[in-house]
Amino acid sequence: CYAIAEKLGPSVRVTEEIVGEDLDAKGYGGVYGVGKAATCPPRLIVLEYTPPDSEEKDDIETVALIGKGIVYDTGGLSLKPKTGMPGMKSDMCGAAGLLGGFVSAAMIGVSKRLHLVLCLAENAIGPLAVRNDDVLTMHSGKTVEINNSDAEGRLVLADGVSHATTYFDKLDLVVDMATLTGAQLIATGKKHAGVLTNTAELEQRAVAAGLQSGDLCYPLLYAPELLVSEFDSKVADMKNSVKDRGNAQTSCAGHFIEEHLNASYEGGWMHVDMAGPSTKNERSTGYGVGFVLSLLGAKEF
Repeated sequence: CYAIAEKLGPSVRVTEEIVGEDLDAKGYGGVYGVGKAATCPPRLIVLEYTPPDSEEKDDIETVALIGKGIVYDTGGLSLKPKTGMPGMKSDMCGAAGLLGGFVSAAMIGVSKRLHLVLCLAENAIGPLAVRNDDVLTMHSGKTVEINNSDAEGRLVLADGVSHATTYFDKLDLVVDMATLTGAQLIATGKKHAGVLTNTAELEQRAVAAGLQSGDLCYPLLYAPELLVSEFDSKVADMKNSVKDRGNAQTSCAGHFIEEHLNASYEGGWMHVDMAGPSTKNERSTGYGVGFVLSLLGAKEF
């Protein structure tokens, strides 16, 4: 990331990198809990892009891009089976797609202020791995009872969106992207990501960006008042996995992340679950780069 920032020039800089035990000390219980058993420690990296004309304009949209970067996913102590684990090197496609979109937007010079938050960890198995029944304290201050260590992506993204909505000034839109659930393929298929937004206007903007870029998406059910009870816990603010896997679980996973937006944040939120379109024939597709450019209104795209 530092090399990328240096190559892109003064408009891009790395503003923060929190690694390993420092994540625990600073309250990032989701990222730390997921990645603490791995040989390479977890980290949260933040990059910032400031457009050249930003000082001349007061109405430039500020967007935060939050990427799930699980560099390998064993499932943790909720261990994946031998047929389910191969290919999990691609569980970082959300972060990769947003990084590609961020870099491309900076090279083009889009007229948006951008923040990129990469939530990076390996969900490894070992003596230090988070256990089912553990309770994590997240960056949002909320507590999460682990009932499925293989539902780890939402934990790192929860810390990411909390960071963004707590520390970024004049934030208008938060976009998180992830290979989050296998249920996304059931909900919207292998070609379309599932998109969950807190306004109808953002939903339409996402669909339009998908059609323009070819990174297709389709709306998911948005109903937090009906679905967040799936995470009810007797010992924490919530569990990390649903009790009924037949009740719109892809939407539920998105709503889990939404629960960790800072309470003071009043802007837009868009969740993109791109588990299906992220890969094809055992290779990554690059989903997300075009979507980001279209979403940001890149004229050259």
